[in-house]
Amino acid sequence: EMEAESLMVLYGDDSVEVHYAGGSRLLLSPCGCEYLYEAALPAAAHPLQPAETTRQRVAFVVSAYREQLLRALDFRNKFSSRPYLPSHVIPPERKKILFSDILEIRWPDPAVADLTRCIDNGSVKISSVDGYAHLYLSELQQEFTVEFLCKVSQSSAASLRSSQKNSNYQTGDQYEKSSKNSVAEMSLKQMRIENKKNEHGCAAGKYREPTKAKDQKDGDGGPLFYTNCSSEYTWVTQRWSVSSYPEEWKYPLSLALMCCNLHTVKNVMKTCEKNSHTSIEADVLIDPETHVTVSCLPTALPLSCRAPHLHRWTFCDFFQNQDTEKYSCPQLIQIVWCHGVFYRFIHGRTNITEIYPGDNSFFKSEGAFLGNYFVHYAIQKGTKKREEKMYSVNSLPPDVPGNPYPISSIITQATKILQYCYKTKLSLTHNYYLCCWKMVPETDGREMLPVSLYEKVIPSIGRLVVYSDHKVHAAFWDGMTLNMVWDFSSSCSKIQVNEGVGWCKLTTPDGVQQLIQISHPGIYERYIRTAIEWCQSLNERKEIPEYTVHSVTEENWSADAELEKIQRFNFLLDNNSVLEGTRAAKNNPSGITVGKTENESEPEEISEECILEALEKTSKVIQDIESLLAASGK
Repeated sequence: EMEAESLMVLYGDDSVEVHYAGGSRLLLSPCGCEYLYEAALPAAAHPLQPAETTRQRVAFVVSAYREQLLRALDFRNKFSSRPYLPSHVIPPERKKILFSDILEIRWPDPAVADLTRCIDNGSVKISSVDGYAHLYLSELQQEFTVEFLCKVSQSSAASLRSSQKNSNYQTGDQYEKSSKNSVAEMSLKQMRIENKKNEHGCAAGKYREPTKAKDQKDGDGGPLFYTNCSSEYTWVTQRWSVSSYPEEWKYPLSLALMCCNLHTVKNVMKTCEKNSHTSIEADVLIDPETHVTVSCLPTALPLSCRAPHLHRWTFCDFFQNQDTEKYSCPQLIQIVWCHGVFYRFIHGRTNITEIYPGDNSFFKSEGAFLGNYFVHYAIQKGTKKREEKMYSVNSLPPDVPGNPYPISSIITQATKILQYCYKTKLSLTHNYYLCCWKMVPETDGREMLPVSLYEKVIPSIGRLVVYSDHKVHAAFWDGMTLNMVWDFSSSCSKIQVNEGVGWCKLTTPDGVQQLIQISHPGIYERYIRTAIEWCQSLNERKEIPEYTVHSVTEENWSADAELEKIQRFNFLLDNNSVLEGTRAAKNNPSGITVGKTENESEPEEISEECILEALEKTSKVIQDIESLLAASGK
């Protein structure tokens, strides 16, 4: 009989850890292709007896762990941007055979579709025209669920071919840039269809009919692409916060929110004239940024991982002992499921904590309230009115027996996890736990590591270092060090200056680390205030350069490309007359020339200015060659 889960955690690198009621544990790699199962020790086991572990590829899982692994995979796929779908593990009843490749899908056009029909008892359902994807927006409009058909995971070679095929189809901004070239290649039939759609109010140049194969019939319900062989597909369910979600769901989510806005407008303006209502509805529909009705669906990860050496096989001990100060393998936490309650932690420029107790309500803490106050949002069953209550972490109400869930306990648990995430974020080690499937193989993850952007020494006070991952490290002359997160971008500087948000980590000269709330610094106010003043002054002077992550291609990092650069430099070196003269002078230090002809001239005396001039010319030639190669590569 399968053990019930007591705890499920999705970490920042997409790895999953599952604890079972009987004491067993399971660890799933970030890509989903490997797992480690640790069996529970018997009650009579010796304290030093190691637990029995099994580590295998997911595609070859033994039947004893198949159900546990399938549930762990479903949990990972529900909250990760790219699912892992091994065909051998997925039950046959969950798979579908399609004679088509779903490369892109089309969503309803708000100019011709009646979005108000999508509302059902407060929630909204948006379905793609072909029926391959559905989006469900909750009544509180803070979380949405998507269901879509996805091809099962393929081998690495097949996935590469599929991604190359997908790259031929562009949507959104990419399509907008190439629309001028693609219009000339459209068939007359497709242009007639597009013109017909534009006559119904669709913005010209933004809407595109998906390219159809020759043997496909016209119609909205048919599959988009036919191939000669069948493919296995399965339905994937994902849950996302409205505050943070993948780009693929931006347009259908905007449709769902637009539907809610139209529904609200109709309820408020029932007594108004029809013409005025129509103008309001038109204003909602003419937003050019969101009017792209064709989008691509997320694709499954390949069956095998390209960087298995990055897999972490150590369980995090935070959930075993939350009172200790040091944890093994610190990782940022994204999702926690514990006793029927979901906790979501969004990290980045915007830090948000969300709690879903399971009764269609939710708690949220963000901005200046992060970690101090939680707002409870709920919908009254009878009146359908929206309720909001605020709870302070420092004065939570006691847990009352008989309540569906203990408010004090779940908020306290969320605060502990949030503080653990800040400890991990403010340490200088979590950057080295890289996600295997997000890493560029040619660089071995170097492009994901933070870069020092700014360093300043303040006399008699200390030294300040700013990193590209928004971390600030301040070392004071008395031995105290401080780590904090500060966003130096222009859009967030005002927020950071005006609000003391979050935590910072202080390390004393004897090595003791403390997590201090910025809004309540206590005896360490002098250090925190000094660090904040430094950051504020840098914000005002805009001394921190904007760091952009450059895409590292295989050509830039391959050995052949580096050898080509060396060969080009050696060629210039060998064919430079000035340097040739220098080399000849070195080879013949006595100055005696043997067998000179009349046409040959005496070697000129090489001055330092000549050498510098030659090196400058060589450097300029190399730069010209590099820019020419870069231009031809594009």
